[in-house]
Amino acid sequence: MARPKKSRCICSFPKIPEFRPFGDYADTVNLHFDEYEVIRLIDHQGFTQEECAKQMDVARSTVASIYESARKKIADAIVNGKALAINGGDVELCPSHGNCCGSCGKNKCGNCNHGSCPNCKYNYPTNDVC
Repeated sequence: MARPKKSRCICSFPKIPEFRPFGDYADTVNLHFDEYEVIRLIDHQGFTQEECAKQMDVARSTVASIYESARKKIADAIVNGKALAINGGDVELCPSHGNCCGSCGKNKCGNCNHGSCPNCKYNYPTNDVC
């Protein structure tokens, strides 16, 4: 019996769920929400794979696999002129998504470079639960 798949924790859904090339395009590449989140955390926020894994509450090896898949899909869309749609995947929205800066680890304020996370409603010090 296969092990059940664990939901991946994401901070938010993308503001723009689809990108299309100018002109004609034939196909669409589907990027899952967890793949989008890994790209956002590693390439946009500058997280390491270990920090990204902590944020998403998964193993680092899982992040590496998701990251590789996401990069292949994005490259396919760009190189072959395909639309890129962001949807689907087995994800759950972080319980602190409305109160946290989104760069401090799942329910943790540890990567904010200050004493407490300014967007948290609880104002706990670094490394305490938000």
